[in-house]
Amino acid sequence: MMQFAITSLAVALYAGAAIRVKRRRGRFEAARAGSFAVGVAVVLIAALAPPQGSFRAHMAQHLLVGDVAPLLVVLGLDGPLLRPALALRPVRALRVLAHPAVALPLWAVDLLGWHVSPAFDAALRHDWLHGVQHLCFFVLGALLWSALLELLPGPRWFRTPQRLAYVGVMWLVSLSLSQVFLWSDHPYYTYRSVSDQRVGGGIMLLEGSAVMLGVLVWLLWQELRSPAERADVVPLPLEVLDRGADALHLG
Repeated sequence: MMQFAITSLAVALYAGAAIRVKRRRGRFEAARAGSFAVGVAVVLIAALAPPQGSFRAHMAQHLLVGDVAPLLVVLGLDGPLLRPALALRPVRALRVLAHPAVALPLWAVDLLGWHVSPAFDAALRHDWLHGVQHLCFFVLGALLWSALLELLPGPRWFRTPQRLAYVGVMWLVSLSLSQVFLWSDHPYYTYRSVSDQRVGGGIMLLEGSAVMLGVLVWLLWQELRSPAERADVVPLPLEVLDRGADALHLG
């Protein structure tokens, strides 16, 4: 129920922001709205099919909630949509969580921490904790992608080489965890099946590698574009990083 309530609230807020942007600008990007809608649909699909029967299904659910859905939702956002939220002082104070040097370690600790046996099994036993687990996966996944895609202006040093390294660390963390499951000789969780656990690790390896490869290709393609073309696709200019929220080109 918690997931449905939060998702419904997010959709309502997004719709309101989209209407405001369309009224002010006379248009709203359909592709952006479509990405957000698909991201929400992915969350709901994962929530409607709670995979209690196997580790492989549970792993697929985690990847949908913590990786695919956050990426799609972040792609569905931009500065004008976020303007009302950024006008709130508490939200501005939390912007530091989307800094690449903060978002990446938080995501890694969250991903690894929830897959420690006691935490994972506790989430299986308690529905409310399972909801908290999914919320952590989604929120920290969204912060991770927001930092990489610079949904808000990033630090000046965070250029293409650093972004490629960022993706490399993401992939290394995911790869390391998947290898634990792939090469394990005993079950770690309640499911008590080594073969099922190995399949789950394989799913994580394939999904993570596919997503990271796609992002790497996109980053390299962006770098090969002319400076003028790149300026057209940057959601918010990097030069306003240190000028405060009022300097952001959000309207």
